[in-house]
Amino acid sequence: MYDLTSFSNSQMQSCAIALRNMDANAQSMEEVANRMVRYLYEQLVNPETGEPACALVRFFRTYSYRDLNGDLQEYARDLIGGRSIPLGTKCLTLLATAGDEPHWNSRHESSGHKAIPLIDKDFIDRAPMISQLIQQFGLEISTVLEPTPEVLVDLERTTFNVFYIPEALGSAYIPAQKDFVIPYGIRSILGFGGMLPSGNLFAIILFAKVSIPRDTANLFKWISAYGRIAAAAFDKKAVFTGS
Repeated sequence: MYDLTSFSNSQMQSCAIALRNMDANAQSMEEVANRMVRYLYEQLVNPETGEPACALVRFFRTYSYRDLNGDLQEYARDLIGGRSIPLGTKCLTLLATAGDEPHWNSRHESSGHKAIPLIDKDFIDRAPMISQLIQQFGLEISTVLEPTPEVLVDLERTTFNVFYIPEALGSAYIPAQKDFVIPYGIRSILGFGGMLPSGNLFAIILFAKVSIPRDTANLFKWISAYGRIAAAAFDKKAVFTGS
């Protein structure tokens, strides 16, 4: 068990190694992602109550629109009013989820985040949490939309920053205040991840019911590096279970 409010180097090392080995005997990246979010949801606890410290943990990965199945393509189109989407458009796709509500434990039951088409920079700028996540990771939006081989070589050697919102209540980056932040007592948000060899971005986001100190957030830079190794094992293979 780990304490986000007092996260130590030894806890960081233990958590990082656990995520690194999540690809063992897995059949897809979705299976790896489900293991990761379930592990983090169950192992990150509030020391005062013994309950999960996070209301919700999610794993996202960008995925080209052409590679989504028919249901996810339809979902992405509906999200932008039925407009057509170029085949090469990157979509921020929910691969795994674990949380306090029953419907937060299956990506198929997500109502608003199954596949978000990143149409262009203007669209991302109007999605404050996505825009902030990309920027805090130290990436250019153009790199996420259209990664080039030259840039990817450099990014493979990069330790990414984390996406960190110390105070979720009232944050302009989290619009869902009345429906999510307030009723579920979200105190801090922490995201970590990076760029995969394919040029796709992955991000694991913790919506915590405890306040996360900056020192804890900084330690997750190292956890992201280990998690990326496990995720990359299926980067160019089976992404979705059954694919």
